[in-house]
Amino acid sequence: MAKHVTHIVWDWNGTLFHDVDAVIGATNSAFAEIGLEAITLETYRELYCVPVPRFYERLMGRLPTDAEWLVMDEAFHRHYTEHRVGCGLAEGVDLLLEGWQAAGHSQSILSMFGHDELIPLVRGFGIESRFVLVEGRTGPSGGTKSAQMVRHLAALERVDPGRTVVIGDAVDDAVAARDAGAHAVLYTGGSHSRGSLEAAGVPVVDSLAEAVELAGDLAS
Repeated sequence: MAKHVTHIVWDWNGTLFHDVDAVIGATNSAFAEIGLEAITLETYRELYCVPVPRFYERLMGRLPTDAEWLVMDEAFHRHYTEHRVGCGLAEGVDLLLEGWQAAGHSQSILSMFGHDELIPLVRGFGIESRFVLVEGRTGPSGGTKSAQMVRHLAALERVDPGRTVVIGDAVDDAVAARDAGAHAVLYTGGSHSRGSLEAAGVPVVDSLAEAVELAGDLAS
């Protein structure tokens, strides 16, 4: 792989994996356990942010205590595991991944989803061979992606951050890209509203096909 080849780092949840319905279902199921009212997808997209405890602060009017956070985080992941069963890849993902690889470019996945759960999920969709590296979170949940992005790109020794495009659905993806010296394109099909994504100051698109087209512009 040559240094001049453009590389895409894909986010997983809300980007390649269309799980927004599962996220809302799990969020509201978890909220019910601790006495918070259910929220709509629109409200979620307007308020969601990372670190995730800050998201709960926006909903509760205060940061959750450490004990409350542990309960909320466990409840969310337990319900998410149930809800995600009905979810699949975003529209057109198979062809986009195949096309990018066939054009001689490389791609990887970096997710804040647990690594041990991510690998079999990616493998189960039959797309693992499209990526030079698939990495999920190995530490506690609830953090940001920047440090992980820097390590991820450093592990890809023949990938130039300056010719790398991070495609994700969250402002945190753009921040992580910036901190790692990479470009970013944000997608409206996941956790954030278009307005909140536009505040990141990077291109915002409504389809992954548009995101890949923008990444391709960098390669030309």
